Amino acid sequence: MTSTAVLLHLKEHGQLLDSEISNLTRIPLDEIRQAIDELFRQGEISLCSVTRYKDGTTFEGLQCRLSGYFPPASAGRKPAR
Repeated sequence: MTSTAVLLHLKEHGQLLDSEISNLTRIPLDEIRQAIDELFRQGEISLCSVTRYKDGTTFEGLQCRLSGYFPPASAGRKPAR
């Protein structure tokens, strides 16, 4: 169930941190991390460790996105060829 919620949010929102997924789904962070680990082992998502700094405080998390997913091109002018 948690794995499905993670996949749905990644499809809808793109690349997210584990804490962002937890906030969006209101599922505890430890359950989200277990689901992310399971999905990573299955090859469903790509995963990397991220360190961010906010107001002098270090924040570490897991950033994930769907494997093999390329977001659609942005609207607007395309480069000349």
